[in-house]
Amino acid sequence: MDEKKKIRVLIAKPGLDGHERGARVIAYGLRDLGFEVIYTGLRQTTDQIVTAAIQEDVNVVGLSILSGAHISLTRKVLDQLRERDAGDVMVIIGGIVPEKDHAELSEMGVAGIFTAGSAIKDVAAFIRSKLA
Repeated sequence: MDEKKKIRVLIAKPGLDGHERGARVIAYGLRDLGFEVIYTGLRQTTDQIVTAAIQEDVNVVGLSILSGAHISLTRKVLDQLRERDAGDVMVIIGGIVPEKDHAELSEMGVAGIFTAGSAIKDVAAFIRSKLA
């Protein structure tokens, strides 16, 4: 990735989950660390998220999910990205993600999983290393 070009990250809250504090903290934190961040807001459909990711030409989609629907919502986002020739967009997720689901998420194509308490600098370092 070109060192001068900012990494573009879309932070999204899919589904009916109404808790956005974590998503906002990550969005502001990544912005403060030099990323260009687009936050789509609450209650986004997977189609809205994928459309925004493509329109904004992002490098990364970060899904913040606390509702327990992380498997189905993430699968839909990944499938829709692939269907729209944007399968190269890295997808990471955060929120309430039980350890037992990590392997399945990784197998479906999730690049990274960040649960409550993850340091923003660690998320940033992970993104930078994966896109280097």
